[in-house]
Amino acid sequence: MFFPIRDDNPTVRTPYLTIALIVVNTLIFLYTKSLGARGFEEFTMMYGFTPDVFFNIDHQFIVPGWVYITPLSSMFLHGGWMHLIGNMVFLWIFGNNIEDYFGPIKFFIFYVLSGLAAIAVYSVFSLTSEVPLVGASGAIAGVMGAYIILHPRAQITCLVFFILITFVTLPAKVVLGIWFALQVVMAMVGSSSGGGVAWLAHVGGFLFGMAVLWVAVRLKGGRPYGGQRVYKMQW
Repeated sequence: MFFPIRDDNPTVRTPYLTIALIVVNTLIFLYTKSLGARGFEEFTMMYGFTPDVFFNIDHQFIVPGWVYITPLSSMFLHGGWMHLIGNMVFLWIFGNNIEDYFGPIKFFIFYVLSGLAAIAVYSVFSLTSEVPLVGASGAIAGVMGAYIILHPRAQITCLVFFILITFVTLPAKVVLGIWFALQVVMAMVGSSSGGGVAWLAHVGGFLFGMAVLWVAVRLKGGRPYGGQRVYKMQW
């Protein structure tokens, strides 16, 4: 098991939007926890994305209007402290460089679209699911997919748990490649949300991020952007 903790890829601009996303996610989580156990569950059920409710598969009830914001609101909800902390660490490591490439406004649009793409892929295979989907990991997976296109050779330091706890530094294409392969394997051997994790949402977000940046880099001719070198698929 490994966990990325930092990269060696400095940014040119201060990643204000990335910082804002981390702050907003944290504040919303703290608010939901302040509601108590029952309030937390009710809030999650209301604003998490539940495919069966959103698509009204059985047509047995009138869908309340707030349901249609749940694809967005679910991206800012988390199930627990580890869920939140893990997502925010990944967002900080990889998000600042993608914001540096896009700028804050375009990065926010990309981030939201990545989350929606993740939800769409998850929904295709889980239309009748009555379990609410929450978390920023689908959107962050899109950020990670973008990162592997932009900076495949950037060095990522990971905390590795295998007999002994140690630190290992590897290229982003290796770290993110292993991470993506694990998501695919888990999606294949288990259910789409086996163990409470929406593996297919991760896969969908990651592929969306890769596709968008693959096109964006080529439209720019693979040229440097904002003082950073943009690699041209050097695997």
